[in-house]
Amino acid sequence: MRNILVTNALPYANGPIHMGHLLGYIQADIWVRAMRAMGHDVIYVCADDAHGTAIMLRAEANGISPEQQIATVRQEHIRDFDGFGVHFDHYDSTHSQENKARASEIYLKNREAGNIAIRPVTQLFDPEKGMFLSDRFIKGTCPKCKAEDQYGDSCEVCGSTYNATELINPRSTLSGATPVEKSSDHYFFKLPNFAEYLQKWTRDAGRLPVSIANKLDEWFENGLNDWDISRDAPYFGFEIPDAPDKYFYVWVDAPVGYMSSFENYIKTSRPELNFDDYWKKESGNEVYHFIGKDIVYFHALFWPAMLEGADYRTPTSLFVNGFLTVNGQKMSKSRGTFIKAETYLQHLNPEYLRYYFASKLSDKVEDSDLNLDDFVQKVNSDLVGKVVNIASRCARFINSNFNHTLSADCAEPELIESFIAAGDSIASAYEAREFSTAIREIMTLADKANQYIDEKKPWALAKQEGQQQQVHDVCSVGINLFRQLAVYLAPVLPTLAMQVQHFLNLDRFDFASRQTVLLNHEIAQFQPLMQRVDPKAVAAMVEASTESLAAAPAKAEKKAVTVKEKKTETSAGETAVIGIEDFMKIDLRVARVLDATTVEGSDKLLQLTLDAGEAEPRNVFSGIRSAYTPEQLKDKLVVVVVNLAPRKMRFGISNGMVLAAGNGDGIFIISPDSGAKPGDQVS
Repeated sequence: MRNILVTNALPYANGPIHMGHLLGYIQADIWVRAMRAMGHDVIYVCADDAHGTAIMLRAEANGISPEQQIATVRQEHIRDFDGFGVHFDHYDSTHSQENKARASEIYLKNREAGNIAIRPVTQLFDPEKGMFLSDRFIKGTCPKCKAEDQYGDSCEVCGSTYNATELINPRSTLSGATPVEKSSDHYFFKLPNFAEYLQKWTRDAGRLPVSIANKLDEWFENGLNDWDISRDAPYFGFEIPDAPDKYFYVWVDAPVGYMSSFENYIKTSRPELNFDDYWKKESGNEVYHFIGKDIVYFHALFWPAMLEGADYRTPTSLFVNGFLTVNGQKMSKSRGTFIKAETYLQHLNPEYLRYYFASKLSDKVEDSDLNLDDFVQKVNSDLVGKVVNIASRCARFINSNFNHTLSADCAEPELIESFIAAGDSIASAYEAREFSTAIREIMTLADKANQYIDEKKPWALAKQEGQQQQVHDVCSVGINLFRQLAVYLAPVLPTLAMQVQHFLNLDRFDFASRQTVLLNHEIAQFQPLMQRVDPKAVAAMVEASTESLAAAPAKAEKKAVTVKEKKTETSAGETAVIGIEDFMKIDLRVARVLDATTVEGSDKLLQLTLDAGEAEPRNVFSGIRSAYTPEQLKDKLVVVVVNLAPRKMRFGISNGMVLAAGNGDGIFIISPDSGAKPGDQVS
């Protein structure tokens, strides 16, 4: 048995949980449940990230204290997580005495070791609010393209980056006042002191996904800089020891929340545990952080450096997930695809989403797409049409004809044994976070089970005289096969698993329990386990999530005018201008052509099977037949747009677009150099 501590990235206590958040939390919860099903002791903790200027200002706008603000949001977060079956052993807040003490300790140890520096910093200051302004609270005219209403760090129109002091006509978004430059002492963590350590740490086997470690090399090549860890009053957070009116920047105490949440779990639930057994350097126990790719730098550079400087152990591994798109695009309030957890729960079974996410997730740092049409089809086909269907087809005979009791003999020992044996491979896939692989293997078994029942036809046997024992045997085998599938799906579908465990009258439902075949075993009266997804409910959810464009803030109108003024009327030889924000929506990836075939009925199209580094190959129809034969394309590297909505054609579904160039004389595939590999992002 392994002793494992698992944490999730801390949700910010300034807003609701939405679909994008849930991707990472559901992934972690599935892994925790799977590891427990394998017999390991897994502790799962999290907390609200409760500090920062944004929370202070939100509370001020609501007319309440920051403490009241974060307490309300915390209860909403717990409600939403519970609704989706994400069950933490302890859910804390970073605004706790334990977190304050632990953050101060880590800071003081690093100060004693010479890892803290103090020097003046000049920033923009709001004279009306009496506070220094972060970039997000400053707007003005871009110094490069002169676009108005741009934030203090970068221009959304031309893409330029700059210092807030370079903005033309800057203003505070908090008061409208013109900010002034003002100097203040800031406290810095000397990250360069850990450059050599971090280069080795990020390359330790299994510590990080290789793609992330490669990306971090850019930071080392450019040279690490000191990290500003202080903020001036007024600020909602913890005061830095021996520094009045100076506060820890939120990213200092936020990851420390992993430690303090675990500490509070010990105090409230497991006093026999020892904090040092998990967090001291010599600890042999395991610590894993599940995080999104947008916060990798904090977790892979600043956090391990802080821990090393304070003589604590660092995480065993960082498990990183990508972003979520809906219907192939970024979540959008105007399209109704910015879906809050609360809104989803008002319309749909949460286990539908857990299953769909599991069918998409792997150990790769890839973005996932929630295609709502595919969501309906997959859940209805797999869970209702395949898995639950097995129980409903067999249980009615056991309940009505055989006194709720399974046969005393195993009619298909080899078939049942093959299902039991498959558990080792499925468990390995879960442990490796290859959930999509586990789901494919489980659904392959479900197909075999349904094929067996279709071949035996117990409904037909029941009408034949003298065939009752065979009906009993066939349906008992079916129930045993269903039991195996439910055990394997339990980490993904915990509510369904509990229902099945009750239906089958079983004391255990872990992976090891599958080894016992149910013979002469009494089951309960079968009750419907899962309903089909109603497309009308999905539509209602989208409708409930839609915000009218007419209600968009004036900011958006002004930005649209700015972009329009930069456009040109296009004619021959001229190019239409689009904003950088539109271009950034396009997700280009390297893919390898696994197979290429001609399309019967078309003289333009080739059907391509592409490996884009994802869990499953992509099917793409491309109009390049006049320039390439299928043989020329096989094993060729191409560039594909991966976040286009699937296009239904009369030949099938095309899931992407291969990039090619044309000049009137021919068509030419755009192909990266041979050093590229499937899944690499093109930028």
